[in-house]
Amino acid sequence: MTTLQPPAATGPRQAPPAARRDRRSWTGWGFIGPFVAVFALVFLAPIVYSIYLSLFRDQLIGGTTFVGLDNYQQAFQDERFWAALGRVTLFLCVQVPIMLGIALLAALALDSGRLYGKSFFRITIFLPYAVPAVVATLMWGFMYGTKYGLVGDINGAFGVTLPDPLSPDLVLASIGNIVTWEFVGYNMLIFYSALRVIPNSLYEAAEIDGAGQLRVITAIKLPAIRGALVIATIFSIIGSFQLFNEPNILRPLARNALTTDYTPNFYTYSLSFNGQQHNYSATVAIIMGLITMVIAYVVQLRGMRKGA
Repeated sequence: MTTLQPPAATGPRQAPPAARRDRRSWTGWGFIGPFVAVFALVFLAPIVYSIYLSLFRDQLIGGTTFVGLDNYQQAFQDERFWAALGRVTLFLCVQVPIMLGIALLAALALDSGRLYGKSFFRITIFLPYAVPAVVATLMWGFMYGTKYGLVGDINGAFGVTLPDPLSPDLVLASIGNIVTWEFVGYNMLIFYSALRVIPNSLYEAAEIDGAGQLRVITAIKLPAIRGALVIATIFSIIGSFQLFNEPNILRPLARNALTTDYTPNFYTYSLSFNGQQHNYSATVAIIMGLITMVIAYVVQLRGMRKGA
């Protein structure tokens, strides 16, 4: 009696499960590989090189010499660096709340549904953000001029003497005005976008309970956009510590008020390109990066904790 054997399989032979998993893992790296390469080249490599530079110093005798943490010790004892850090910290504590407060009020007004011409006002508020920072600073610098600018024209037309916006006492506030004018629309758009995704059911429930507009704002809208508030605050903190364009462009108009060490970023730029102190410049930049990272992280933790 003969036993029938099943026909041999003629289809393609399947790879074992382990081989398939390895192939999938390499396929994933193929997709993210270009991003990782660009990220390492334009982000990680400059940071590593800056840390490397900060450990050396150019000396008259011996050339470039390894000094370890001496540059960091010099930075912590540098009065010019701490004065610059104090100015941007004051700028942060005053300008950022004002800017975010105006942006939040504008977003709430646009979202209220009671503002006529909402599209026109939304574009108008956002439009300054589309103006390049250099152009905006030059425009405001011209208006601040007491001789040939808007302030000077007002003084001549009305026979008054307005305070000089570019004087040492007022120049920081003048820069804050420029930055606020530039970025109110940007932050308003962040808040307005977050407000638009709040479910209508929450508003309907509040209307049934008889809640007024103020109660709706405090109990529904502000808690719902807490994440957007935290993000905008972090972006504003980073931007404040990176303050460079405005004082650099305004300096020809206010040399007595805007020195080369007016902000940490300006100080770093001057050390590197004017003083040829590349190692110490890298040290100051790394310290500022660490300070910015720590403060932004603390703000993020507090925002997440409140939202929990």
